[in-house]
Amino acid sequence: MTKANYALRLQASLKTEAERVAKAEGTTLNQFINVAVAEKLSALRTADYFKERAARADIGKALELLERAGDEPPREGDEIVSDLREPKPRRSRRSESTAPRRR
Repeated sequence: MTKANYALRLQASLKTEAERVAKAEGTTLNQFINVAVAEKLSALRTADYFKERAARADIGKALELLERAGDEPPREGDEIVSDLREPKPRRSRRSESTAPRRR
C-alpha cells in the first residue's frame, strides 16, 4: 500500500476528542483518522450509487413486479417485524381467507 503524508490541521477540540476516542478504541490517532476518512468516502460513494440507481429506476416495471407477487403470506423468516422481539406467529391460511382483505 502506498502511503502519503499530509499535514492535517484540526481544531484543538476535535484533535483532543479524536485522541480520546482512538485511545478508547485501542488504536492510534493516525489509524483512527484513516478509518474515519475511509468511512466517509464509503458513505459518499454509497449515496452516489443509490442516486445513480434511482435515476435508472422504472417505477412502472417495479409496480408490475409487485402486482405479480400475489396474495401469499410471507414465508417464515420474511415477516415484517416492528421491533426486535420474536416474530408474531403466523395465522393459518384458513383464518386469512375469511379475514377481509385490505388494499
